[in-house]
Amino acid sequence: MSDAARGIAAVVAACVMWGGSMIFYKLIEHVPPLEVLAHRTLWTVVFFVLVLALRHRLHEIADLVRAPRLLLLIGFAAVMVGINWFCFVFSIQTGRALQSSLGYYIFPLVAVGLAFAVLGERFTRGQSAALALAAIAVALLTFGLGRAPWIALILAVTFALYGLAKNRIRTGALLSVLAETILLLPLALGWLVALHLGVVPTLDGRPGGLFGADLFTSAMLAFSGPLTGVPLMLFSYATRRVSFATVGLAMYLNPTFQFFIAVLLFGEAFTLWHGLAFPLIWLALGLYSLESWRRERARRAGGERRAIGA
Repeated sequence: MSDAARGIAAVVAACVMWGGSMIFYKLIEHVPPLEVLAHRTLWTVVFFVLVLALRHRLHEIADLVRAPRLLLLIGFAAVMVGINWFCFVFSIQTGRALQSSLGYYIFPLVAVGLAFAVLGERFTRGQSAALALAAIAVALLTFGLGRAPWIALILAVTFALYGLAKNRIRTGALLSVLAETILLLPLALGWLVALHLGVVPTLDGRPGGLFGADLFTSAMLAFSGPLTGVPLMLFSYATRRVSFATVGLAMYLNPTFQFFIAVLLFGEAFTLWHGLAFPLIWLALGLYSLESWRRERARRAGGERRAIGA
């Protein structure tokens, strides 16, 4: 198997795991989302520490600490990913998994909008049309359902801001994610200790945390670490072997899996307004993907011409 084929297989596997993780979090919906988030943070740190220790790379964490600007960026990324993780779990536990799918569908378009607002990048005609279609889709859902799809919007915006911060963090994906979760770890541990000591009540008023209550729940909470870490490792592996455009297209597998799981497995209502909004989103993503493919092809052609001229 060629490097490119292995890269494609890796990104597909990562997207399947990300999309399928909905089922995992549905199985532990009896655990409040803040408690799930705290355990996901804790066990992700444990997982990545073990991985980096096996690779003899733990000393690299100190290099991040010695760079204040980099640490500030990592801290911002940590806040964004923490909010994103919480909203993802919350959407599943409250019967709004379809909003999660919508959020990750519109994320690339929100990212384009942020690039325009923050980085001063110019829209192409295709990107402008895609953004307009996405805005119409969200407006239709807001009008039809009587409320804005806030979870979807928060997921899209936080993930886009996370991506913007990660674009400025010039370090490996595993190391940066470990640094992010380490910064969140004191909050996670503080919450878990307070829960288990009965200092704070859970959302349902139950005293104490659920880790240790039974083997299934404890094992599932601990497994949230590898479930977070493995797809990130696969994604990092893929980005070094296939083009950005290919990775971008494959990423749509994640919300697509979420969409079918929410509707077919969880039985969430797919209304007429969803039926109008989602095709608009898919059309917008088609325009966006076509534009990305064209720009990638033009960039490669320009590179080849420069190489020949040299």
